Amino acid sequence: MAKISQEQRNRYFERVKEHKTTIDAILAREKTLVEMLSKEEGGTAFKRLHLCEEMLDLASWHLLINSLSLSLLGIKNEDILIDGRKVLVRALKYLEDVVTLKLDVPFSDYEKNLDEIRDIDPANRFRLVRKVGFTIESFEAAFGENSKYSRGFNEIWGKLAALAKNLIDLRTVVSDLDFNSPNREVLKEHLAFVKDLFKKTADRYREEYELYTHKLSDFRVAVQFLTALRRLQMLLGERDEAEKLKRNIEVWNAKLEADFKRSEGQKA
Repeated sequence: MAKISQEQRNRYFERVKEHKTTIDAILAREKTLVEMLSKEEGGTAFKRLHLCEEMLDLASWHLLINSLSLSLLGIKNEDILIDGRKVLVRALKYLEDVVTLKLDVPFSDYEKNLDEIRDIDPANRFRLVRKVGFTIESFEAAFGENSKYSRGFNEIWGKLAALAKNLIDLRTVVSDLDFNSPNREVLKEHLAFVKDLFKKTADRYREEYELYTHKLSDFRVAVQFLTALRRLQMLLGERDEAEKLKRNIEVWNAKLEADFKRSEGQKA
């Protein structure tokens, strides 16, 4: 790698200084909103969604600074990426506080969480989901496949899968999918996004188990995502897809049980 000149450093820090002013302003707004939330007993969902959006914007500034480091210095700024990843996790936490991370449970277990955001239409819910997904993809690409942080994105994608599903109001999903509903197309896209993410997350955790950790807990999480996907398919009346997935889940469960027995036998 070529030596970085002082002129390059000066140009980089001058550009970064401008952006850090914006970052500090967002952090100040976050602090103010969090303080407000701590004093309020209800009506906090919209503020938390706003905080989620703010953190996604903040994360994008971290990505920009890394891009400046690459273009002006020729090196990746891993420290700023790590800070940005933490901001991304905060964004997910603010969203979790609104709709929960419950994965494969009856809708009645969390429907009350959606009451405060009933006025947010399906288009804006899906827009937020896509924004989170784009931000995760951007950080994955910025860290690179060989980064020690790359596998840590499995959990982040899993959280988005659960949150994206829980943003959908299943009380109105049938009427919203009606041919005459103005929400039909965006809801179809949202559901397709969730189903695809459930499947990919299951595959990620299965791969994590097989290739890296060999932890049965990772395999169990993979099965949980497939099971949650099947529950959603059944709810939507997708019987053929649900039946096909049922057989897949049975195969995975059989391997999980066999691997468990083998691991127990090795301990004996």
